[in-house]
Amino acid sequence: MARKPAKKPGTTKTAKSNAGPALTHIGASGEARMVDVSDKPATERLAVAEGRVVMTKATLDLIVSGNAKKGDVLGTARIAGIMAAKRTSALIPLCHPLALSKVTVDIEPDAKLPGCLVRASVKVTGPTGVEMEALTAVSVACLTIYDMIKAAERGVHIEGIHLVEKLGGKSGHYRA
Repeated sequence: MARKPAKKPGTTKTAKSNAGPALTHIGASGEARMVDVSDKPATERLAVAEGRVVMTKATLDLIVSGNAKKGDVLGTARIAGIMAAKRTSALIPLCHPLALSKVTVDIEPDAKLPGCLVRASVKVTGPTGVEMEALTAVSVACLTIYDMIKAAERGVHIEGIHLVEKLGGKSGHYRA
């Protein structure tokens, strides 16, 4: 029986196959690369992401009452999420730096979880989308909530971070 030749380390096909579209951040010889967006038209783009921070009812009550030892949990997490969206290209290696036109981070306490639902919306007019900025905003806002309440409860967990909606660009509208 003939042996298949071994693949060379670092080689990855980038052409489209039956398995789906090519990975845009992988070059022809398998190296990681930043996508060239210089020929893409600047269009209005929007992305919405969300996630949840799950905790006990007692910990949620501390947040809602404003009695957390570190202060205003929701206000601090909201600002952290906005700052994170603006710094995404410094955190995610191959993201383009973007001049964001709008970032909102909404955090709703939810007694049914119990916990907080975190939702970020990011908007730009440019040649590339803002999905990573929205996901980064949600992630950092969730981490900030955890950081501010971990002294009260170590068992808090973050879950369900995902893209909810994306508008604009060549691929059009996506809704989860």
